[in-house]
Amino acid sequence: MNKIVIGLILLLSSNFLQAQNNAVKHVVQFSGMVLSSDSLEVLPYAVIYDKSNGMGTYSNYSGFFTFAAAEGDSISFSYVGFKKRWIKIPSNLSEDRYSIMQLLAEDTVNLPVTVIRPYPRPEEFKKAFLNLKVPDDDLDRAEKNLKKMSSDELRMSVPVDGRESAATYLRNYASSYYYKGQIPPQNIFNPLAWAEFFKAWKRGDFKKKQYY
Repeated sequence: MNKIVIGLILLLSSNFLQAQNNAVKHVVQFSGMVLSSDSLEVLPYAVIYDKSNGMGTYSNYSGFFTFAAAEGDSISFSYVGFKKRWIKIPSNLSEDRYSIMQLLAEDTVNLPVTVIRPYPRPEEFKKAFLNLKVPDDDLDRAEKNLKKMSSDELRMSVPVDGRESAATYLRNYASSYYYKGQIPPQNIFNPLAWAEFFKAWKRGDFKKKQYY
């Protein structure tokens, strides 16, 4: 009986030690660049996701990314219009960092063929265009939308969509990490910004405009 109890204790102890060793992973600083495979252009704001721990990050506007990961983690790279790629961080690395240059291939989408056939003669096109019936309410709505003041009011009142909100958030998020630990540059000391300011001044962009 004692032998059975001792055997069970040793078995449980060995399993516990093995599970504990498996749970402890070597953490590395995972960094790299995300580029397109055909033109080698940087892919800003690409999504890098660590499936093993459910965390990740975005690449900045230069295509660079960095975050903490562990050996053996499965990492996915995704970008709109490109095919998703998966990699696995190698085990038994000699250093505490691992860098790659990840290339993404474009995801080609074939659209259905559209055939545009012209009118046989210009006279037939002119006749069809002149006989086109436009409702009066649509015409009034079009004239109202073409006014400059109405267009500005609509532009200020229409809320941004999800894509614009996500792009603004990602740019601000990436910029905050890009200048982390240092003072962001001020445009008042930027000669290029001053050059654009003088060009706009000469064009009269700052003059008060009147709408009729």
